[in-house]
Amino acid sequence: MIIWVNGAFGAGKTSAARAMLDLVPESTLYDPDVLGGCLRQMLPEKRLQEVTDYQQLPIWRRLVIETAAALLNEVGGVLVAPMTLLRQEHRDEIFGGLASRGIEVRHVLLDPGETILRERIADRQEYSDNSEAAEAARRWALDRIADYEQALPWLALDAYTVPTAGLTPQQTALLVTEAVGRGEGACGIVQTPEPRAETVAAGVLLFDDADRVLLVDPTYKPGWEFPGGVVERGESPARAGRREVAEELGIELTRGLELLVVDWEPPCPPGFGGLRLLFDGGRVPTADIGRLLLPDAELRAWRFVTEDEAAALLPAVRLDRLRWALRAREQGRPLNLEAGHPAE
Repeated sequence: MIIWVNGAFGAGKTSAARAMLDLVPESTLYDPDVLGGCLRQMLPEKRLQEVTDYQQLPIWRRLVIETAAALLNEVGGVLVAPMTLLRQEHRDEIFGGLASRGIEVRHVLLDPGETILRERIADRQEYSDNSEAAEAARRWALDRIADYEQALPWLALDAYTVPTAGLTPQQTALLVTEAVGRGEGACGIVQTPEPRAETVAAGVLLFDDADRVLLVDPTYKPGWEFPGGVVERGESPARAGRREVAEELGIELTRGLELLVVDWEPPCPPGFGGLRLLFDGGRVPTADIGRLLLPDAELRAWRFVTEDEAAALLPAVRLDRLRWALRAREQGRPLNLEAGHPAE
């Protein structure tokens, strides 16, 4: 298990996490911030200058998952991870990756309130001198408060919030430990193990009366997605598409699925790639739209969108696949793609 102690910079995460080590049996401190420091030593300066925060680096997010798995394999027990996560897509990628390795996550948010947060940042010892570096670090932490407040709506829904105003690190640690013991903060993500070879996946495009396409928001990976999933052994892609729609949305598709695109996704380590098929599932009757059901452990939201609106939600590879699928639907014939574009 990992107890992920989230909160704004200066919320007292590390102090509380250290105090938890005396309260949680067989626990080990796991600070993903250390991985950011390592990357600063290893990555070319040009790459580092392309981001403002090492959390934006895909390699950091991957290392957080892999290091947690390796550390648990080495020491067992419980990892206590004091780490700020303010972008929901980063949370999805990291927690989803941990879930695919069978690692349970308890997500706890420490919230001291903005006034106390600002006071703590001003009083932090590492910011106590008058050097330019200390002032820059203080300003950086203060500037992140706005990011934290912007993230609060989704954080409050995803994590168990512990108000920490006026509490010592020991008192905070006790409240968090008791909450986790009651089962609070459980993420409950259901995710299959990561593929060890190429896979075949089937997605289904469903439309409303305005010809907008249905997208879903997974809890276990960044970005929105089409309903669908990996084709199981001995299963046809069309049958897999119908099965996934039923499991994810509660809709039983009775009509046949028309193939729109076959897209070969090349391997991109650590991913193995494979074939990605998109089918036309037809229009969803208005009466059925109001009865759409989502499995909380896998999907948090659904939305009908135009092609332009999809551009703000889908990762680039999925957006390319959607655009060609819509062209194929207009032309009435399937298209063969490689890496999201027509094969030459």
